[in-house]
Amino acid sequence: MTLTSRLARRADLPELLPLIDAAINELQKGFLDPAQIASSRSIMGIDTQLIDDGTYFVVEAAGRLAGCGGWSRRATLYGGDHSEGRDPAMLDPARDPAKVRAMYTHPDCTRRGVGRLILARCEEAAAAEGFRTLELMSTLAGRPLYEAAGFVPVEEVEEPAGGVPVRLVRMRKPIGAPAR
Repeated sequence: MTLTSRLARRADLPELLPLIDAAINELQKGFLDPAQIASSRSIMGIDTQLIDDGTYFVVEAAGRLAGCGGWSRRATLYGGDHSEGRDPAMLDPARDPAKVRAMYTHPDCTRRGVGRLILARCEEAAAAEGFRTLELMSTLAGRPLYEAAGFVPVEEVEEPAGGVPVRLVRMRKPIGAPAR
């Protein structure tokens, strides 16, 4: 499968939203129970600020969307447009890690390099702006990808926002660190 990537546009939202919905529904099975998957929706989803900032990518395969994800120079670590507690403050690349955000792969396209391509694009773009570290908040389903890409766990948390606690893992990676 040949993958291409480009910056996302707001015009992509009608295609991105069902992809994200399918990823949340299908790829968390085996990691979360149905109540936790439903609860995770309070903290997952698209953050259109990333699109507006020009830091959100889409990956296409054979003319259709295979995945999406991005990075941010803002303080918010995770959450969609609807999530509480978002912080639009700008980060200092000399001191703060860039945030990898809102990564989703269509269930038909897993384990084909979609996530790795997005992570590579994020790392390259963040490095170009002077960031030296990437940070993300991983779902349990995403953790294997991020560990394979060289991220290491720094903290495990339970997010109660959706009513049923959902386990998440804060992870970091120095930019340029090798993947495993």
